[in-house]
Amino acid sequence: MTYTSAPNARDDTVHHDITTAAAADAETIAGMAVALTEEICHRTGAQHFDLDIDATAALCARMLAQGNYTALLARVDGRPVGFVGLSQGCALYAGGVIGTMQEFYVAPEFRSGGIGAALIEAVKAHARMQGWRRIEVRTPPLPEFDASLRFYLREGFEISGGRKLKAIA
Repeated sequence: MTYTSAPNARDDTVHHDITTAAAADAETIAGMAVALTEEICHRTGAQHFDLDIDATAALCARMLAQGNYTALLARVDGRPVGFVGLSQGCALYAGGVIGTMQEFYVAPEFRSGGIGAALIEAVKAHARMQGWRRIEVRTPPLPEFDASLRFYLREGFEISGGRKLKAIA
């Protein structure tokens, strides 16, 4: 599916296309996921992730093919420049089915050009089609991610509390 966004009054908006990724896009998505995790590790000065690009591409292809992961891919002049990874879940506190933005990445040279905002609009359109009650995203409560927080707030998200924690199953 191709998502189109409403015209934007901003002069710096870059012409782009956003499509639903297929398993054939897994290597591209994996490359951006690696770039995202490397950026997070660099900003925090800690090795939180250690993604192998080949294993990540294989996992991405499998999850896309199984339908339990959706990726929306942004391109400028045919070049992939960003993506958002989505998964569906259920929560009583949210009143039913919800979506979670698992990864969100725009290449640094394309940030502040409208690509991120267009990806969010595409996520919202996808959420409506899926019947999601809400969309959730997590960003670390650290000063290194204040710009991310401001971006999400500007795009209509609100702080709902909590921190991201993990345990290995």
